Amino acid sequence: MTEKPARVRFAPSPTGRMHLGSARTALYDYLLARRTGGKFILRIEDTDRKRFVPGAEQELIDGLRWLGLEYDEGPDIGGPFGPYRQTERRESYQKWAAELVERGLAYPCFCAADKLEKNRQEQLKQKLSLRYDGTCRRLDPDEARRRIAAGEKHVIRFKMPYDGQTTASDIMRGPITWDNAGLDDTVLLKSDGLPTYHLAAMADDYEMGITHVIRGSEWLPSLPVHVNLIRALGWPEPVWMHLSVFLKPSGKGKMSKREGAEALKDGHSIFVTDLQKLGYTPEGVLNWIVLMGWGVAEDDVMTLHEMTQRFTIDHLTASPAAINFAKLDHFNGTHIRLLTAEDLAGRVKPFLTEAGFRVDDALLLKTIPLIRERLATLDDAVPFAGFFFLENVNPLPAELPAAGLSPAQSAEIIRQALKILSALTEINHAAAEPPLRQWAEARGLTVNQTFGILRVAVTGQKVSPPLFESMAIIGRETVLKRIERAIELLEKM
Repeated sequence: MTEKPARVRFAPSPTGRMHLGSARTALYDYLLARRTGGKFILRIEDTDRKRFVPGAEQELIDGLRWLGLEYDEGPDIGGPFGPYRQTERRESYQKWAAELVERGLAYPCFCAADKLEKNRQEQLKQKLSLRYDGTCRRLDPDEARRRIAAGEKHVIRFKMPYDGQTTASDIMRGPITWDNAGLDDTVLLKSDGLPTYHLAAMADDYEMGITHVIRGSEWLPSLPVHVNLIRALGWPEPVWMHLSVFLKPSGKGKMSKREGAEALKDGHSIFVTDLQKLGYTPEGVLNWIVLMGWGVAEDDVMTLHEMTQRFTIDHLTASPAAINFAKLDHFNGTHIRLLTAEDLAGRVKPFLTEAGFRVDDALLLKTIPLIRERLATLDDAVPFAGFFFLENVNPLPAELPAAGLSPAQSAEIIRQALKILSALTEINHAAAEPPLRQWAEARGLTVNQTFGILRVAVTGQKVSPPLFESMAIIGRETVLKRIERAIELLEKM
């Protein structure tokens, strides 16, 4: 791994939502830049206007900021190599395309879409490689210039070598060789004057001084085009890294948006903004995705700072990584427990507020030690802590009777519990638990039976944080009122 400052770019297209693959690419870019003292750049590749989605760029920016991946240059903050949107760099691409044509390395192509499709179908029928047939490549340059001057619609194609081989090296795969006979004369500039990815990305990388290109493995088939283009123009070649694909949780097949929709039904998602809304922390998400393609122990718990200190591109792996949402829950819960009480309280408060609770900050801070160990996601605080912020709870009558006991028997137990608790000046674990336990055991009742009725009465639910510690936070008067209400419900059954 180079220790020279790396200039890397995260270059998404605003054609959809920010998913885990994009987040992992951005994370590796960020780690490499910070590890080497380099620069992390956000570049928006927005030349595909047909697939452009309004708001997608802002979602990408918001996603990076939520994850804590602050970039050094970008469309919203500027920088010395801007603009950072490709639609604002049109003249640059046209200049490079014109230079390539002038040097005989590219050519205008006037073939209509129906001719290209007919050629494609014929190649499919003959089971040939799909490639442009070279009609306009053989066109006399003077004729091509006359047709352009006459306003004839055209694109610019790169003149790929027909003979020999192209070899390029990927950091995770080593040298890769392609036979040039199977490569296509790729379109560089579309008829509307906007570039394709092939020209725009390579030109931008050169002009922005990009030293390392980290991108998805779906770009591997395009690598021979890119290296031939770079070499034709005499540009320095970056270090190439094509990341492993994400597989479905089953490990069979590539993860797709359809499987992502299924995951959402189970409280998971492959989209960054969804994960934020579902109560995942940026620390947990980053720890999860950094290990999907990085050859270190899969259970390593790391902060972003620790990842930066340890990161090396030498340990990236091309092996596909199955998405394991159980590991996400594990890492998220672990990072939740690493937060300070004040930080965690601040993070769970919006989920409680959105659920309709009026949250008192001081009271919330008291609940954190009781709920922290039980949280896998921040929104788990709603069922575990919501009852603290209610004047009254409404337990389901059917949940009040203890196992094996009738409503009348349960009512008698809770009446006695009310009598014992009413005699105390303060209700907490030390004062309340011993006399209630002693009374229950003397009458042959299990602690689970007695405390179970109390739990539902006081919290309104069968599962809650520790009962007596919860009572101490709720307060003596409110606890007694809730027990009285539970007695009324049991007596009506």
